[in-house]
Amino acid sequence: MPQEITRSWWLFVLRGIAAIIFGILAFASPRSTILALVIVFGIYAVIDGIMAIIAAFQMRGTVDQWWVVLLEGIAGIVVGIIALVYPQITAGAFLFLIAFWAIFTGIMEIIAAISLRRVINNEWSLILSGILSVVLGVLLLVYPSSGAVGLVWAIGLYAILFGVLTLYLAFRIRGSAEKIQAGPQ
Repeated sequence: MPQEITRSWWLFVLRGIAAIIFGILAFASPRSTILALVIVFGIYAVIDGIMAIIAAFQMRGTVDQWWVVLLEGIAGIVVGIIALVYPQITAGAFLFLIAFWAIFTGIMEIIAAISLRRVINNEWSLILSGILSVVLGVLLLVYPSSGAVGLVWAIGLYAILFGVLTLYLAFRIRGSAEKIQAGPQ
């Protein structure tokens, strides 16, 4: 596994932890206003986008399609800034914003996993998190009239599952780095 990717394992840890915290917050106060959810989501999307951009630049020397992760990061930052600058977005508009962000992010994660399959083992966790993103986005588009609590719980569950899968990937990358440093046995 190229050293640049193994050195970036902690970025995946930060992304996973941020997603899990966001998910827990969503479950802790499901009746919170959409305005509060928009702000929390905006902060999460910006942080996640920054981490993805850092990871993309660390991969650019070794992974041909590093730009896919870069696009994912830029999309996250743009969506996060929109959510923070215009927190009065209606629940419907916010729902569609999250849906399209989730679908785009999921597609980018699936593409990145396919690109990285020769570089990392068990890339299925990244593919699965991408599929989860796409499924969440599609469900939000198909059932836009769902109640606010259902929306909050769906987003919270998605964030926790995504976070767990991202943490799993991070520690698999870290484990690969330790095996490489130990050398052949």
